[in-house]
Amino acid sequence: MAIQEGEKLIMFRNRLTKVYRHLGKQARRLGVSCYRVYDHDLPEFPFCIEVYGEKLYVAEYRRNHGMTEEEHDTWMENSLQVAGEVLGVGKEHIFLKLRQRKPGRLGQYQKLDAVQHEFEVVESGLRFIVNLSDYLDTGLFLDHRVTRQQVRGLAAGKRVLNLFAYTGSFSVYAAAGAASEVVTVDLSKTYLSWAERNMALNGFADPDKYRTVHADVKQYLKTLPENQFDLIVMDPPTFSNSKRMDDILDIQRDHAGLINDCLRSMRPGGLLFFSTNFRKFIPDKEKINSPHIKDITRATTPFDFEGRLFRWCYEIKKP
Repeated sequence: MAIQEGEKLIMFRNRLTKVYRHLGKQARRLGVSCYRVYDHDLPEFPFCIEVYGEKLYVAEYRRNHGMTEEEHDTWMENSLQVAGEVLGVGKEHIFLKLRQRKPGRLGQYQKLDAVQHEFEVVESGLRFIVNLSDYLDTGLFLDHRVTRQQVRGLAAGKRVLNLFAYTGSFSVYAAAGAASEVVTVDLSKTYLSWAERNMALNGFADPDKYRTVHADVKQYLKTLPENQFDLIVMDPPTFSNSKRMDDILDIQRDHAGLINDCLRSMRPGGLLFFSTNFRKFIPDKEKINSPHIKDITRATTPFDFEGRLFRWCYEIKKP
C-alpha cells in the first residue's frame, strides 16, 4: 500500500530531527556555525539542507517528481515548514533553490532570484561573505572546512597560490596562517571581487602580499617561472567550456598536465592540494611527475559529510 503524504512528512521530520540532534551537537562542540545537516537522506525528500548561522539554505535535487506544479508547490511548502520547525528557523530565514522559478505559492520563502542577500559568517575565527540567494553556490564550500584548516597550519612564511579560487576562502586561511604571499587566480571577475572582499574583511588587503589574478588557469600556469611557490591549492571544475577559456577543461583528461605545471612552479619539497568533485576520478600516477601522491580524502572529510562526501582530495609533494 502506498505511503500517504502525511506519513512521508512524518518520516522526513523524524529523520531530520535525528540527524540535526547528532550533527548540531557536534557543530556546537566544534564551534562550527555553517554545516550541512541533510543530504538526500530519504529518496522522497531529495534536498540538500545547510545551516548558515541563523539561516537555512535548501536546494532541491533535480528529478522527475511526477507532480503537477500545484502539487509540487504544496509538497515543497510542507517540507520547508517541517525543516523550519525542526531546525528552529523562521520562514523569512529559509532560502530555497528551486528547480522551478515560477512564483507559485512559495513567495513567503526567499527564492534563489532574490537580489543581493549577503551576510557574514564566521568559520574558525575568520569572516566570510555568503549569499544564499543570488548564485548557484553560497560562496563557501563547506566540504573543504578541514582542508582549509590544513592549509592554514602549513602556510607560515610560504608563498601560496590558490587556483580556481572561487571566493578565495583558501586564500583567507593561508593569509591567516601567516603566508608571506598569497596569489588568488580565477576566471570569474565576480568571484575574484568576492575573494578580495573576503580578504579585506579579515584585514588582508596589502597589495604587495595579497594579489588576485583574472586568468584562465590552464594558460596562466604556463606563464609561471619554475620554483616560485611553496604551497598550491587547486580545486578545478570537473568540466568547463567557458567562452572565456582558450580551451575546454576535462579534469580526468587534463589533471596530470595541470598538476605537472603546478609541480614545475613549486620549490622542491613544496605541497599541492588537489581536489576534484568528479566521482569516477582516477589519478594517472604514471603521468604525474611525483612519486609522493597521498589520498587525503578521508582525512579532510568534515563531520557533517561523513559517509556522503563525493569529492576526492590529494596531497602531492614536489621531490
